[in-house]
Amino acid sequence: MITRRTALTGLGLASAALVVRPARADAKKIRIGLQKNGVFLIAKTRRALEERFAADGVTIEWLEFTFGPPLLEALNVGSIDIGTAGDAPPIFAQAARARFVYAATYPASGAAILVPKDSPLTSVAELKGKRIAIPKGSSAHNVSVQLIEKAGISFDDVTAAYLPPADGQAAFSRGAVDAWAVWDPFFAIAEQTLGARVLASSDDAGPQNGFTLANRGFATENPELLKAVIDEFVRVGVWADAHKDEVAELFAAATKTPIEAQRRAQTRTGYAVRAVTPDVVATQQANADRFHRLGLIPTPVVVADAVWTSGA
Repeated sequence: MITRRTALTGLGLASAALVVRPARADAKKIRIGLQKNGVFLIAKTRRALEERFAADGVTIEWLEFTFGPPLLEALNVGSIDIGTAGDAPPIFAQAARARFVYAATYPASGAAILVPKDSPLTSVAELKGKRIAIPKGSSAHNVSVQLIEKAGISFDDVTAAYLPPADGQAAFSRGAVDAWAVWDPFFAIAEQTLGARVLASSDDAGPQNGFTLANRGFATENPELLKAVIDEFVRVGVWADAHKDEVAELFAAATKTPIEAQRRAQTRTGYAVRAVTPDVVATQQANADRFHRLGLIPTPVVVADAVWTSGA
């Protein structure tokens, strides 16, 4: 039986829930959690936020996370003020009553279910009875569920090996799993270095969204700061969409990954940061309802309850 504590533990939130930090009004430091991709990494590398807030005496502290669930844990307890993740981590976090809000969104692509180059598998339906590495609670988790159900089989028909990206990569490389669900740059690197084949991609699953998220207390106490950060991300996103070659070089240098893989990843990546519209909420609610139906979260969640509006 899935309990609230089970969901919390799955996200690393059980003990964290006991040490929630208070909101910081008129913050002079903004603590931002990022993963090594997307608008956040571009903004960090180009020092966009540092330059934007220099005259206001506000400093920026960047904290790096390997994927979404641990970032949501930090957001919940107030160790960071703002962060970014795909669609699944906030669903798990909301089910665990984490203290965060959806502040902005951006298109998410560049995820796939991969198989080794010599695999006999040619369709997602053939994953029935197979073992697939999935980072639990990640956007790749959601994409996997969508693609598997779209293929006419149940998620229960596959054996999910819940592994973070680095461990999933190792298991995939040595043949310990039949397939691997992951996002760029891991996706592109596997194509480039291992000859991995795409069984199906996030584009086959339908529109996907990533999110700029904020600690609920921080958003309530510092709405103008949060709006200013989002405005800067919008500007960074516009620049990035117009300079994909430069972004690939920036990511390759920042992540120590092959430039060829980063260039490949850029062909399927967009950076347009925008407001969380009713359509985005509806898509995210459908994801949450699917996770509850499958028993992946313990209780239904109402996504709209966690959508930030200025001054809320």
